[in-house]
Amino acid sequence: MAAAQLTSTCFLPAFEGLRSSTSKVPSVVVSTPFRSLTIRSTRGLVVKSATTVAPKYTSLKPLGDRVLVKIKAAEEKTVGGILLPSTAQTKPQGGEVVAVGEGRTIGDKKVDIGVKTGTPVVYSKYAGTEVEFNGLSHLILKEDDIVGILETDDVKDLKPLNDRVLIKVEEAEETTAGGLLLTQATKEKPSIGTVIAVGPGPLNEEGDRTGLPLSPGNTVLYSKYAGNDFKGADGSEYITLRASDVMAVLS
Repeated sequence: MAAAQLTSTCFLPAFEGLRSSTSKVPSVVVSTPFRSLTIRSTRGLVVKSATTVAPKYTSLKPLGDRVLVKIKAAEEKTVGGILLPSTAQTKPQGGEVVAVGEGRTIGDKKVDIGVKTGTPVVYSKYAGTEVEFNGLSHLILKEDDIVGILETDDVKDLKPLNDRVLIKVEEAEETTAGGLLLTQATKEKPSIGTVIAVGPGPLNEEGDRTGLPLSPGNTVLYSKYAGNDFKGADGSEYITLRASDVMAVLS
């Protein structure tokens, strides 16, 4: 007796933020002693991490010490004009402040948000929650996740906020102590650099800025895997990190 064939279609529940690929996929035939099952597989699920705000909502007001930032679009070309594939485009880490919360209360003191609408800022790479609002990509994040204010296209002009420090990284050694030439892959990542700019310092329990024990021009030793790395317009390496990640001042 010929084996019966059953064609089964698998439906996935419609979760917001998930959509199946429209590409065609082959059916898979599974044989058993009694029948053959033809199961059409589903692949290529795309996870959309951003929360989409429906068009009926026309305003979005952050609460507390949160800030709404319109994300700057990722670069699609290199400086030399070479088109970058989507996999090679770096995640944008900057944008423009479009709304701010009312601030927070520390002790008996009301502390306002330190950035205003229209300010171009740089933020920690994995901070905040992405939101699609008015057809554009935004990020809601805490003020403390903003690294600094950057009004130009060169990171050397960054003005750090809170307890952040901007450091120009010392160039990696080209040779070993024995004189062997190092390749780019074998160069050890430096953890020494020169302080370029410092933030106003963290807030104490009374809501006042305490300042930082560092000054521009200091040569410092910092934690090896801390902070956010950037490349300047001249190709120099920079890093922004919290002052607590700076371990020592060298002289």
